[in-house]
Amino acid sequence: MLMRRLLALAPLLFATPAVAEPVRDAVASDMTSLMTIYRDLHANPELSFEEVKSAARLATEFRKLGFVVTEKVGRTGVVAVMKNGPGPVLALRADMDGLPVPEQTGLPFASKATGKTREGLVTPIMHACGHDTHMTALIGTARRMAAMKETWSGTLVLYAQPAEEIGSGAAAMLADGLYTRFPRPQTVIGFHDAASMPAGVIGIRSGYALANVDSVDIVVKGVGGHGAYPNTTKDPIVLASRIVTALQTLVSRELDPQDSAVVTVGSFQAGAKHNIIPDEARLLLTVRSYSPATRQMLLDGIARIAKGEAIASGMPEDRMPVVTVKDEFTPSTFNTEPLSGQMKTLFTERFGKDRVIDTPAVMGGEDFSRYYLADKNIQSLIFWVGGVSKAQWDKAGGDAGKLPSLHSPFWAPEAEAVIATATEAMTAAALETLKK
Repeated sequence: MLMRRLLALAPLLFATPAVAEPVRDAVASDMTSLMTIYRDLHANPELSFEEVKSAARLATEFRKLGFVVTEKVGRTGVVAVMKNGPGPVLALRADMDGLPVPEQTGLPFASKATGKTREGLVTPIMHACGHDTHMTALIGTARRMAAMKETWSGTLVLYAQPAEEIGSGAAAMLADGLYTRFPRPQTVIGFHDAASMPAGVIGIRSGYALANVDSVDIVVKGVGGHGAYPNTTKDPIVLASRIVTALQTLVSRELDPQDSAVVTVGSFQAGAKHNIIPDEARLLLTVRSYSPATRQMLLDGIARIAKGEAIASGMPEDRMPVVTVKDEFTPSTFNTEPLSGQMKTLFTERFGKDRVIDTPAVMGGEDFSRYYLADKNIQSLIFWVGGVSKAQWDKAGGDAGKLPSLHSPFWAPEAEAVIATATEAMTAAALETLKK
């Protein structure tokens, strides 16, 4: 339904509004400078918690505008504060890190950067998730807010956040005193580019917008031996296969059909030779959910199924599977009301009803969620800005499945449309939140 609507409206979605408007005109005038910054950020991505040059670039831009800037918050994060009279505190956030992906976009300013992963592997790096557009739009918004100080009152705080891709950056900044060393916001807003929407379209979801993300390891133990004599062994491959199959019933048979969740076994590792039954198999899972209750049901169910299948296989107690929930948990993102509804109305009035749509919740994760979870008195919203060019959209017939996704080495958003739309939307949201 959503894709059919987008396809039908495509000619309007890509049209440029003809009516003059001060914020829009100012953003348009700034686009040459912003695109220069974008191309530099795109060509020089940095991995999570290695965003030294990106952070320095943002800090420099913010200082030039009169913000009080603190660097190295949560290791490589930047916090910029502009106090402009009495009023509420608003925080705007952009993430900075790239991904260990070899770029294949063919852009003239494509990344040739390399770096080391946390595991010590040398890898190409790419802004395959569009964080370069996020940083650039935050700079653009900062410029507009600094230039329009006479129209708003309150405190504007900018978060340039590290390590979103590993789900650790927001937590690191909060642990480093984000809400105690700096003004505590009443409202936090961010955006993310979208690889499944036409460029310049804004998507908003009230309530749960992105999922809990858990990584779970299951070590399935057995008794190894010769493949010709399986009766002398306890085959962990057979047991692990039963566990994989049984795990599918968590979502299909134990979860309310009106709820949503994912249990995916992304890796099954076992054995090294045709005629040897190993003594161990390893399963790597990603587990997605929205509510805390559903998350706990899934995690408990995984442990129960693993142990139950081992018992049914006659595995002794000292060879029970070991289930480990990894600590890189990303909690689900919840867009609060009334903020979500207010911003949808604001954006619709500004951009027109054909460029602002309701989007479904997705099973991706975003640690933007932590700003709200650290203080549930905060109003919080992350929205989407489409990045698919008109030519790509038309060629795919509006079918997002035929387009490069986020994290793809081929993802190259229509950056000018994303940055212009996001800068205007974030500026409008800030002016509304901090209006005199």
